Amino acid sequence: MADKKKRRRAAHDSDSDSESRPFQSKLKPDSVILQTLKALKSSCSTTSKTLSLSDVGLSSTCREVADLPIDEVQSEIESLAFTIAKSILSGEGFSFSVPSRSATNQLYVSELDRIVLKDKSSARNFGNVSTVRKATITLRILQLVHQLCTSNIHVTKRDLFYTDVKLFQDQTQSDAVLDDVSCIVGCTRSSLNVVAAEKGVVVGRLIFSDNGDMIDCTKMGMGGKAIPPNIDRVGDMQSDALYILLVEKDAAFMRLSEDRFYNRFPCIIVTAKGQPDVATRLFLRKMKMELNLPVLALVDSDPYGLKILSVYWCGSKNMSYDSANLTTPDIKWLGIRPSDLDKYKIPEQCRLPMTEQDIKTGKDLLEEDFVKKNPAWVEELNLMVKTKQKAEIQALSSFGFQYLSEVYLPLKLQEQDWL
Repeated sequence: MADKKKRRRAAHDSDSDSESRPFQSKLKPDSVILQTLKALKSSCSTTSKTLSLSDVGLSSTCREVADLPIDEVQSEIESLAFTIAKSILSGEGFSFSVPSRSATNQLYVSELDRIVLKDKSSARNFGNVSTVRKATITLRILQLVHQLCTSNIHVTKRDLFYTDVKLFQDQTQSDAVLDDVSCIVGCTRSSLNVVAAEKGVVVGRLIFSDNGDMIDCTKMGMGGKAIPPNIDRVGDMQSDALYILLVEKDAAFMRLSEDRFYNRFPCIIVTAKGQPDVATRLFLRKMKMELNLPVLALVDSDPYGLKILSVYWCGSKNMSYDSANLTTPDIKWLGIRPSDLDKYKIPEQCRLPMTEQDIKTGKDLLEEDFVKKNPAWVEELNLMVKTKQKAEIQALSSFGFQYLSEVYLPLKLQEQDWL
């Protein structure tokens, strides 16, 4: 009699658990899901050489920078300084021809699957009252970068700003001109020996060398390993992972890291904790190219989550001049997608109404060529704009804090539910 009561109670608990964690009963054994992931990895085509503008006949109408050695950067700056001095001595003053990085000077090239910078430029004249300050800042940044090249040291963008606070006034101004200098010199921003502060983190089945020190990312604790700001010092990447999981937010990263999700379904988990920084974008690309692993993305179900995904995949308009080095091809959108809200029965109280700005951003995305190229993306975005609902990854916590790692992601992987 007592055994029957226990069995009834166990059955009742099982039913309650199934109701509180929807779709858990659909999960197959991990071994089945692992076979799916192995097939995904096998289907990942061998990474080929990145196509350049000249490969698609756009070298005369668009521009891109290259990763230059320090002596070449130094030589380019010295050549520029010589031209400026010659112009001043001839009584003509001086000006910089600066590539325009405005939205109208950007172009999405489907053959390259990334955004590139067109060839329009503007004059930044020292003798013109409207541009004299920007010309002065440009000259100062060039001087500081030359000093870094001579000393062969790296500094952060914040360090650069504090070398002349009164001139720069705000770091956004020195940061913007630093990008301009990259375009003028024709090199990547990392070639200028100026890096951003550490932001992104990585955890999981990855071993790499950081300036000679071997780092095992399975032994970095719940917080993971900070991604080095200077990608040049990263090398010797080794991994037995089946895929890379790109996560938008730190909260989801911490959940997956603490649950050791990367051991259950061997993967490398990486996040930039929001907006993608240059170091994380470079690191993700390096992993993709060297390890030849598929990349699956987990972002919020809102227009900004998709914008973040698009920056990793086809580049940002602000740094389109360096998209060849910063973009990671063929990223698959795993979740959270607008169609998931009903499919996974996300409670209404966990969904948020989209603001007018959200809706405008969503409609603007629908006009982008890189979105139009993906009919499934268009369908998801149209659904988002139509329902006017959004949700964060954390909305899944309404079914339990570990629902993300124990049900949602395993089921997504099992069903190969990515775009």
